[in-house]
Amino acid sequence: MTTRRRNTAPPREDVLAAAMDMIAERGLEKLTMAALGREVGMSSGHLLYYFRSKDELLLRTLEWSEGRLGVERGRLLMRAAPARERLDAYVDLYVPDGHRDPHWTLWLEVWNRSQNADEDARERQAAIEGAWHRDLVALLAEGISHGEFRPVDPDRFAARLRALLDGFSIHVAIGLRGTARDQVLSHVREFLDESLTPSDV
Repeated sequence: MTTRRRNTAPPREDVLAAAMDMIAERGLEKLTMAALGREVGMSSGHLLYYFRSKDELLLRTLEWSEGRLGVERGRLLMRAAPARERLDAYVDLYVPDGHRDPHWTLWLEVWNRSQNADEDARERQAAIEGAWHRDLVALLAEGISHGEFRPVDPDRFAARLRALLDGFSIHVAIGLRGTARDQVLSHVREFLDESLTPSDV
């Protein structure tokens, strides 16, 4: 077995995975490039060369994490299953696993910095959110066309559902009492039953 030379950069995914774990554990403010460098065997100077700033590191880590979720979301939505079953799978993937969920901790950090973000960062964030929205709109439209869902405006309903999911997900991610993941999923599924079940069922 060969040992990686000290001056060889680790795979990009290793750096981003370590960054996500450290941000989830400590928050971005307490993360230092020196500490991340020690974790992945790189100098802080090399990390700054690649990422320029902690804010850029945060955004790239979020984009990497979202890319992995996007693959999983696509797999779930392309299954040969009823639209409602796939909608439940979408919700299940969206909602955090629990308090300090690493992926959602990234989102909380990004949103916390959004007011001072430049236009490029805002566009990249919007692109991530847009992918979730488009997939949801397409799934709702499919369910409506097949008679599985009552007729609603897919775009407007998707915007409202994602706002509901975001609110609940923040509560789960910060560990707000009374909003455990299973409780949130129950609330959302009840809302979907009331909102989308055709009137003749």
